Amino acid sequence: MKIGVIIYSTDPEVVFNALRLSIFSLRKGDKVSIFLLAKGVEYESLDSSQFNIVKLAREIVSLKGNIFACGTCLNLRDKNSSYLCPKSNLEDLYKIIKESDKIISFWCIQVFQI
Repeated sequence: MKIGVIIYSTDPEVVFNALRLSIFSLRKGDKVSIFLLAKGVEYESLDSSQFNIVKLAREIVSLKGNIFACGTCLNLRDKNSSYLCPKSNLEDLYKIIKESDKIISFWCIQVFQI
């Protein structure tokens, strides 16, 4: 199965679980493509001892998973492309959506009370 994962969050636990599911799927023989969108391009900065995000991202790449990062979103944040956050575009996101059997989106809304 081809799985597309869209990460649109800076919540470390949300990103951690998206990456864990991606690794699990790759080990089951599925093909996984991850697209980092909006806040998702900041995911490397969320790495901590509790949520080892960079280690998981490296494992995804070593298992032949694909990671793409929205170039516009990187530019808006003055971030450079990196090995684990390679600059991409909406054409790649479209291709992931079109070619995937399943799309999973990981995002988090923060609710504020006044």
